Amino acid sequence: MIMAYKRSDRVGDLIREEISTMLVMEEIKDPRIGFVTITRVAVSDDLRSAKVFFSIIGTEKERDWSLEGLQNASGYIRRALAGRLSLKHIPEITFRYDDSLEYSSHINEILKGLKTGNR
Repeated sequence: MIMAYKRSDRVGDLIREEISTMLVMEEIKDPRIGFVTITRVAVSDDLRSAKVFFSIIGTEKERDWSLEGLQNASGYIRRALAGRLSLKHIPEITFRYDDSLEYSSHINEILKGLKTGNR
């Protein structure tokens, strides 16, 4: 059985690639933005809004600064995406911290503790 790949998923992948490129090429000049990785982009089915999830290695304060910087740069990012992607409408972009990496690390620590505790 072949799963349909929704258009919103394809657009999300394109947005993730483009924003990642902007960050790597240092096109976004906000000094608050640290070493950020765009983990995924969830685009609504009507392509009007996109939640951009990011992770960062650093303190909670650095995470908050990066979030502020990304939110501040969202207008610039939308304009840049409009020039790079051939879409009728560029989605409104909101940034969210992706805590799934921290969560998986926490689960691994619990599992290690259980493993060593059973010996």
